Amino acid sequence: MDKNLIGLNAGKIWNLLNDNRDKRVWDINEVQEASGLSVPDFYAAIGWLARENKVDFGEDWGTHCGTVGLVVEFYH
Repeated sequence: MDKNLIGLNAGKIWNLLNDNRDKRVWDINEVQEASGLSVPDFYAAIGWLARENKVDFGEDWGTHCGTVGLVVEFYH
């Protein structure tokens, strides 16, 4: 797997989440489907974003599904 492609895919996911930041909380499966990436490509890209501390993971206690969202960073 090409690291440049992983970075491009990470950007695709980040933009998808950023464009919908105020509209919804994403189930991780919904993000994968909306991104159009294969499962291995998607998880490589999510790993890239997690390593850069750009995404956060949680669990929807009502459905017990994994959720993913952007980490909002404040710079002083």
